[in-house]
Amino acid sequence: MKWSIKLGKLLGIDVYLHFTFLLLLAFLGFTCWRATQNVAATLQGVAFIVALFGCVVLHELGHALMARRYGIKTRDITLLPIGGIARLEKMPEKPMQEFWVAVAGPAVNVAIAAVLFVGLAVTGGFTPPEEITVTSGSFWQRLMVLNIFLVAFNLLPAFPMDGGRILRALLSTRLGRRRATAIAANVGQGMAILFVIVGFLYNPFLIFIGIFVYLGAQAEAGSVEMQSALEGLRVRDAMMTRFRTLATQDPLAKAVQELLAGSQQDFPVLENDQPVGILRRNDLVKALSEGRREAVVTEAMCRDCETVDEAAPLKGAVEAMHARQCATIPVLAGGRMVGLLTLENISEMIMVNAAMKTNDAARP
Repeated sequence: MKWSIKLGKLLGIDVYLHFTFLLLLAFLGFTCWRATQNVAATLQGVAFIVALFGCVVLHELGHALMARRYGIKTRDITLLPIGGIARLEKMPEKPMQEFWVAVAGPAVNVAIAAVLFVGLAVTGGFTPPEEITVTSGSFWQRLMVLNIFLVAFNLLPAFPMDGGRILRALLSTRLGRRRATAIAANVGQGMAILFVIVGFLYNPFLIFIGIFVYLGAQAEAGSVEMQSALEGLRVRDAMMTRFRTLATQDPLAKAVQELLAGSQQDFPVLENDQPVGILRRNDLVKALSEGRREAVVTEAMCRDCETVDEAAPLKGAVEAMHARQCATIPVLAGGRMVGLLTLENISEMIMVNAAMKTNDAARP
């Protein structure tokens, strides 16, 4: 994710901190200082937020480790002011696998709260409930209470939050993934609207959460619709057969001519008729801005170039493209390049197929 700082690795998973989280810490530190005028109290307030978000990291790690059990890797975990995001390469399509991956995060918070409860009970560190607030009272008791709150909040059926994914997994056992996603997304968007309304009345922070949930539910529903539309299709069904290529020793000036001459944005680079890289539009523009117009394309191309066979399942190819964050890949048949697969062309094919199905359904 852009504007993120890498903190390190946790059990082989990269952990990032989004810069807006630092703004949150600065704001909360300033708020504590204004309320207490005490350096120690301010530092304790900031330490409490850091500890809370440490619990959020463990929550996301719970999702990641459960997904790993099903052979699904996690790209990274990113801390945001509204919580954490574990970017899995994909969500499990088997309902009960998704159920356990979704449950694993809140289960970690339950475990943390239980450990803190036992520790407080043994040490006699409980503070009377009426003395507990967000900023005052026993440090560990507040952390326990907020972990319980995280469990309750995450289990709300507001897709794509954990509760929404649990709802989708349970519905999928009877209705299928596509229908279950549509229902869970509608429930999630309904709750998102409720968050926004409550946020306007009581807490503006809920407005941001509501917007995040609404857009997330919309994106997830669209993703599942796309996956459903790709079922049974092969790469050859969506590939471009009219495309331009570049040779390894072509200057970037030639790539500019090709870019301006048509609608193609990324160009396969061939050597002995075999693709050895992709010159992407953004990489071309970057090289030009650095004054390298006469450089050859190999100096600016992306060498991490995957290829796909024309007979391969289209759904798997799209998943691989998303996993590698690659919008264009060459298509081969018998070792020879015969097409170009782009996410844009796939979207256009889906729109055309949907329009044809709608027309067919409307016929008497």
